[in-house]
Amino acid sequence: MFALAAGSKMTVALVLFLATYVLLLALPKVRAYIALGAAALMVVLGILPLGEVFASVEWNVILMIAGTMGVVYLFIESRMPAKMADWIIDRMPDVRWAILALSLFAGIISAFVDNVATVLMVAPVAMTISKKLGISPVPAIIGIAISSNLQGAATLVGDTTSILLGNYAGLDFLDFFVFRGRVGLFFVMQAAALVSALVLLWLFRKDRQPIHVEEKAQVDDYFPSILLGGTVLLLILASFVPSDPFTVLGLNLPGKPAITNGLICTGVFLVGLVREFFKTGDHKVFYKSLVEIDFFTLLLLAGLFVVIGGIKEAGVVDAIADAFHAIAGGNVFVIYTLILWASVLLSAFIDNIPYVAAMLPVVQVLASRMGVDPTLLYFGLLAGATLGGNLTPIGASANIAGLGILRKAGYEVKAGTFMKISVPFTLAAVVTGYLLVWLIWS
Repeated sequence: MFALAAGSKMTVALVLFLATYVLLLALPKVRAYIALGAAALMVVLGILPLGEVFASVEWNVILMIAGTMGVVYLFIESRMPAKMADWIIDRMPDVRWAILALSLFAGIISAFVDNVATVLMVAPVAMTISKKLGISPVPAIIGIAISSNLQGAATLVGDTTSILLGNYAGLDFLDFFVFRGRVGLFFVMQAAALVSALVLLWLFRKDRQPIHVEEKAQVDDYFPSILLGGTVLLLILASFVPSDPFTVLGLNLPGKPAITNGLICTGVFLVGLVREFFKTGDHKVFYKSLVEIDFFTLLLLAGLFVVIGGIKEAGVVDAIADAFHAIAGGNVFVIYTLILWASVLLSAFIDNIPYVAAMLPVVQVLASRMGVDPTLLYFGLLAGATLGGNLTPIGASANIAGLGILRKAGYEVKAGTFMKISVPFTLAAVVTGYLLVWLIWS
């Protein structure tokens, strides 16, 4: 281990942090290895003590994401999402309303399921409809992708960034609906979805071909749907259990563990996995299910948590907060505006997961410096980072997944084509969220 002076430690930590970000952007296929390598350097260079590495990793986040991915895999395999999409589309009069319905449906699903998984669920339905009608599936797939991104900030389990915020700020599932007697992010996102849906309807105003789905998806197993609903219900119930020790009927009880939500998600997945094994008698179900968990993302997050722990230890977070404070002159509205719109612009080009993970401690320090409740800045950060990813084809994993589906089908989508739909949609959603979060939480 190296022993660096305090000033040198901050400089080295900042350089390493910035280099990590540049490499994450330049080499997306090896992001996990970059994050883990940077984490190792934080320890080797003596920036973060070895004994603090384990504590730096947010295990609740890791377990929540892993468990949710597993449950989503079982949910997709049951074909319930396709059946639900068929039911909606069968009631639509023409293509424009079908695209809008699919987009809104993707948004609703995405409030409880990972955005990429949502796109993988709903996009095949849009592809089938487009093929039957002899029209391009590009507008529909883009609409589905950007709508799924928007609703990622609506609930605790909607997106990795929401899980990060919930864990960092101590928010439970219900806090996204109502928090401290005020309207939560869920309803803000619904307002943004409504405004942006009107934009989609206007963009697709010329697509009036009649539509009908002949082949309907069949669902033989409803248990995965029960699992997904059970996950949400258990997260809601867990939100009522205090984190600190409490007394009930004269009994002194410990507060819930810090990894409660993670244990719920992984526990429900294990129940589904064991049930699937007894149902099929095939031990390969364990392998198939585990393969569907994105361990690459989990390793990326674990590495980033250690890197962020290092920059906090070196005082970089405090320095960044001081810079923001100086630029804004201590004005809450200016800082809120700066954080939200900077998040929109940056998330249009870089992955919002490492960005949010890095900015959460900055926002906390900023709020402490100004003596204000950090909720306004937290919500502004999440709204900007989540919605900003919709501006460009590379701004969110769901966009990349959607374009990948189109590429396999022979459709190469240019950035300009994508942004003709995504830019007006995103600006409508961001402005709505920007105004509502300020009016509710300022």
